[in-house]
Amino acid sequence: MPADEIRGAVHGTAPVPLSVLDLVTVGAGSTATDALRTSVELARFTEARGFHRYWVAEHHSMPGVASSSPAVILANLAAHTDRIRLGSGGVMLPNHAPLVIAEQFGTLEAMAPGRIDLGLGRAPGTDGATAAALRRSDTLNEGADDFPQQLAELTRFLDDDFPDGHPYARIHAIPGPVQGSTPGGTQSAHRPVIWLLGSSGFSAQLAGMLGLPFAFAHHFSAQNTVPALDLYRETFRPSEVLAEPYALIGVSALATDDEAEAGRQVRATALNMLWLRMGRPGLFPDPEDAARHEFSPMEEEFASSFTRNIVHGTADEVRSGLDDLQKRTGADELMLTSHAHRGELRLRSYELIADAYGLPAA
Repeated sequence: MPADEIRGAVHGTAPVPLSVLDLVTVGAGSTATDALRTSVELARFTEARGFHRYWVAEHHSMPGVASSSPAVILANLAAHTDRIRLGSGGVMLPNHAPLVIAEQFGTLEAMAPGRIDLGLGRAPGTDGATAAALRRSDTLNEGADDFPQQLAELTRFLDDDFPDGHPYARIHAIPGPVQGSTPGGTQSAHRPVIWLLGSSGFSAQLAGMLGLPFAFAHHFSAQNTVPALDLYRETFRPSEVLAEPYALIGVSALATDDEAEAGRQVRATALNMLWLRMGRPGLFPDPEDAARHEFSPMEEEFASSFTRNIVHGTADEVRSGLDDLQKRTGADELMLTSHAHRGELRLRSYELIADAYGLPAA
């Protein structure tokens, strides 16, 4: 597998390749249609400006996050882009049969050959009740515990290499390699690149042992970032995929023309996360409503702690914050996720960051 399917190019003065994580945010007063249209605009813009990859994340039962079906969204983005890598950040594998994911991402690979990443996580991406509905089971821990076995099964479906005598040896994920070995058939040499995602040490260690690229969720587990990356590098074993470790981190970053506007949006982001932690997820709140919210002392402590890890402010402030974070973690790539009430603010944030680093002009 060519290294450039994983490693991106550095543009401008950025310390490492820059990428995008899109949660397809739905703000109060807007619709999922609005959010999905913004995603198309954002994917096209970031492709033009030299961002390396564009991922969407699987979430369920959250009114403010319209990314419950990553494969569907990625198919739409593939139809509107030409070069940028597209992928899941991630698909929560315990929610699905491995064969289904192999088929979905094999289809995406056929739509956009050589551009598809399959990022996998073991969390539910939602609350326990919704996870039970997705999995048709109340034994949620079993799905997480079985993740290495599910990953191995998915990989074999993608490579079409179950050994003789295996119950699935005669089952093929299509589109997939079997089409190339069928009389008269030809098949692309590419297949989706598997990434492991995590917010703790489990996936870091597994990715290292398997020699896979690793993505860490710094944006909601900042205290674990450096230990997890250290563990990944310490346990890394060279593989056919990678000769040396490659790790990106997801970073919440928002640049605005007006520093005060960044503070207003970040405050709304904190309220949105507070509602989620309280089991009352909603649409991304209007900053005016967030400003009127009376935070209790405990809520204020949570908001302050949460926003501390959002790199926000003017373009220069965000650039400085991202540079410092990259130096501190040694991340090989920064994947930026911008949360704001309106789609145009999210677009503007990426524009300001691209300009601050001197990325190629659109």
